[in-house]
Amino acid sequence: MELEQAKKEIKELREKLEYYAKLYYDLDSPEISDYEYDMMMNKLKALEKEFPELTTMDSLTQKVGGHVNEEFKQVTHEVPLQSLQDIFNFDELKEFDERVRKVAKEKNEGLKYVVETKIDGLSTALKYENGVFVQGATRGNGLIGEDVTSNLKTIKSIPKQLKENINITVRGEVFIGTKEFEKMNEEREILDQPLFANARNAAAGSLRQLDSKITATRPLDIFIFNVQKYDENTFDAENSHFTELNKLSDLGFNVVPVRTLCNTIEEAIEAIKKIGENREKLSFGIDGAVVKVDNLRLREILGTTYKVPKWAIAYKYPPEKKETKLIDIVCQVGRTGAITPTAILEPVKVAGSTISRTTLHNEDFIKEKDLMIGDTVVIQKQGDVIPEVVDVLKDKRTGQEKKFIMPTVCPVCGAPVVREEGEAVARCIGIECSAKILRNIAHFVSKEGMDIDGLGIKIIEQLVEKGLIKNIADIYTLTVEEIASLKKNGKKFAQNLINAINASKNNDLYKLITALGIRHIGTKSAKGLTKRYKSIDDIAKASFEELSMIEDVGSITAESIYEFFRQEQTVDLINKLKAAGVNTRTIEKDENYDERFTGKTFVLTGTLENYSRDQASEIIEKFGGKVSGSVSKKTNYVLAGEEAGSKLTKAQELGITIISEQEFNEMIKP
Repeated sequence: MELEQAKKEIKELREKLEYYAKLYYDLDSPEISDYEYDMMMNKLKALEKEFPELTTMDSLTQKVGGHVNEEFKQVTHEVPLQSLQDIFNFDELKEFDERVRKVAKEKNEGLKYVVETKIDGLSTALKYENGVFVQGATRGNGLIGEDVTSNLKTIKSIPKQLKENINITVRGEVFIGTKEFEKMNEEREILDQPLFANARNAAAGSLRQLDSKITATRPLDIFIFNVQKYDENTFDAENSHFTELNKLSDLGFNVVPVRTLCNTIEEAIEAIKKIGENREKLSFGIDGAVVKVDNLRLREILGTTYKVPKWAIAYKYPPEKKETKLIDIVCQVGRTGAITPTAILEPVKVAGSTISRTTLHNEDFIKEKDLMIGDTVVIQKQGDVIPEVVDVLKDKRTGQEKKFIMPTVCPVCGAPVVREEGEAVARCIGIECSAKILRNIAHFVSKEGMDIDGLGIKIIEQLVEKGLIKNIADIYTLTVEEIASLKKNGKKFAQNLINAINASKNNDLYKLITALGIRHIGTKSAKGLTKRYKSIDDIAKASFEELSMIEDVGSITAESIYEFFRQEQTVDLINKLKAAGVNTRTIEKDENYDERFTGKTFVLTGTLENYSRDQASEIIEKFGGKVSGSVSKKTNYVLAGEEAGSKLTKAQELGITIISEQEFNEMIKP
């Protein structure tokens, strides 16, 4: 390759790697797999090795990938938190052994290795003084990290006081266990919150929260895997990393559980293979195995480069591909009603686990791959990533294969399946579909919906598991005794919840419409709908054309409303709610109704001291006003709080009246 061509390729690779590293390390939102990133990095390393004159210190081959968030206080690491050199085959591991063995022989030092699981999480340093946890920091760029002490104190497996009064700094990996991650994403799906891409990014995002109360709600855990610095008067490592780890465990640390002391590199290879074979049994995610020199004196002699230690190396398990038969495609219904095609496969062992089914994502994925039932397909599984169909071997077709047709009715409840324009996912629209019950109830009782305080997702899950509620209307049949049975000494909680449930029966109609979870209907459009129609029966009878003419209701939303009220499940639910005494009519305003903001449009910007955005919006709408999300010539007032942004600037440019929170308070006085 010519020098100019190498310059061009190196520049492109560095730009791509910087972009993907920022997403991975700083934003906790990866776009590509670890394997793709590693292969790109390997290509850059090879080019820089071939053209050493093009290697610069700002290349990601020479530095740690992360950056420091300026929102956090900075911590300078007394001992750098370095990365590890990655390898992908055992020949490279043997080369590493040769280099280390040569130095060990020259210096007459004993050589053993410790093989550990490489935990897939966020690297962190914990500092203890006189046995007390005083500071914790993320790796950051390796030299400077973020002070996340208050967040780390919420992790139960981090001891606040050690069993001995020693001065020590240890390094660990904060992670979220496999089952805990699945449970967390299930609950986020029910609550219509964005799902985390993987457990590593969920852990990183949770630890780097500015509010430790949010971190405390996340199921974070930690494994300690190294001593960074210690006081020799209070901690004796006995020149052995393996002994060091055992002593850390005795002190109260949650030490990396899979660790094997090996006398030779051949034993280390066997330990790596064993981890690979048993990784499916682990309760936490890994992205490889780490081989470390056990002899601490030899580590000092070997030293480090700017980026990585010369005494440790990370073996990354390569993705494995296998052929198998696609026996069938069945559809599963998710908690939001999403219909997901699932491949039923002839069982095949891939990357240590037996695969008999995997997701096919959506109808478009099947069409793009030209998948047919009966095809021979190639399955790939990299590490702990979900197995996927990566190829179809069309030359092995016999003519007996069948095309897959997406269902038009829900396989669980029989309600229509709808795929809206511009969306890849088809959905069941049945309000009583048992697959969607948790999500539907959670939305129904939410603050935006019927606002039933105390009926959180964990209580809902218990009620459904015990069979106490099978649909939304069953909320109104619950008894104090049934709710009290969910908690120890739960009678007071149960009575408060029953009171909240009964109070919700008197909500205005727009709250009920919002709570029903009709596609594209939020509070704003529900209010517009109930201004035009005074009862739920009137809405149910409305034609598509009538609905389309309502303010804040376009043709797509109108079609969604029209179809929703023509489902048997919807009719059944509304009848049950009426029988339970739930209000289904617009509450008429009394003659003293104050319409002081009628015809006025407000825009909110910045942070208000005494009101949330929702609270301020509700007050404005209560007085007949309208709240808009953007500033235009039609805007009458911009209510500006602290740290107001571009909306304030635009309002100033257009000459729109800007009011402070104090002025707003004057405007709403009785």
